[in-house]
Amino acid sequence: MQINNLIKLYFHVCDKYKEELCFEVQRHSNNHKQEGIITDEELLTIYLFCVAYEDKYKIKSMYKYIKNHWHSWFPLLPSYQAFNSRLNNLCDAFPILLIDFMNRISINSDNLKILLGDSLPVITCSHKRSGKVAKELTAKGFCATKNLHYYGVKIHLLGLRRASIIPLPQYIEITPANVHDLTALRNILETIKADISILDKAYADADLEKQMKKNEYILLTPIKDKKGWGAALKQNDQAFIDVFNKAVSTVKQPIESLFNWINELTQIQNASKVRSAKGLKLHLYGKLTVALMIITNF
Repeated sequence: MQINNLIKLYFHVCDKYKEELCFEVQRHSNNHKQEGIITDEELLTIYLFCVAYEDKYKIKSMYKYIKNHWHSWFPLLPSYQAFNSRLNNLCDAFPILLIDFMNRISINSDNLKILLGDSLPVITCSHKRSGKVAKELTAKGFCATKNLHYYGVKIHLLGLRRASIIPLPQYIEITPANVHDLTALRNILETIKADISILDKAYADADLEKQMKKNEYILLTPIKDKKGWGAALKQNDQAFIDVFNKAVSTVKQPIESLFNWINELTQIQNASKVRSAKGLKLHLYGKLTVALMIITNF
């Protein structure tokens, strides 16, 4: 069974490489087609195969596994240092593969289109330390859900709600951890074609709600306490607010299940071993690509 998965994945990567990936990652030098070295297609296949089917999340564990169990399939496997370096240089290939798998998702246009949104923190180091890795991509941020300060990035995701199953990812944005959730997705939400978008309190914004109403779409978020509410007025409305907020949270819960599933599948939240900007891009987009592979039943 694993052999079939490996072969299928390799042929798919080869097709995408010839079609599009080669223009993004190919080395432009006189010796970019050296004989006797492992190909980019093989490296991409190894990464996706190890994470998706063999639960190998770290580069070193992937390398050891392929060397010990699949070396006859990859006889030109280089040293670990070269393997790691080559994979990092292929980081720009994974966003293209991610989009490719996302475009494979078929949506029934007859159903009510309900989008659920939230963000997931990806931690490169504790806030107690000075973040020195991939400074151009990371920042110090705060996760209210976990009550956690950290250095890293945030994955913002909008998913299409499905009955009794995790949502289908539709839009993904990655930002430094200090970028507010609303700032990251405002442009998308203002132009999105969805009947209803259900998000958390961070996205509660009068201007955004007005713009979405103009487009005949509905934005639902939990009700936040407003300035100037007196104690009596707040108490009169508290029962309605509690029931409404609980209903919104219940409907939005599957997006949290999606994030939990992605993290259990790929260990994407833990980026503490990443040592460069390319390594962080590989970690983020590589793991998200694997998640989309599984969701689309590739």
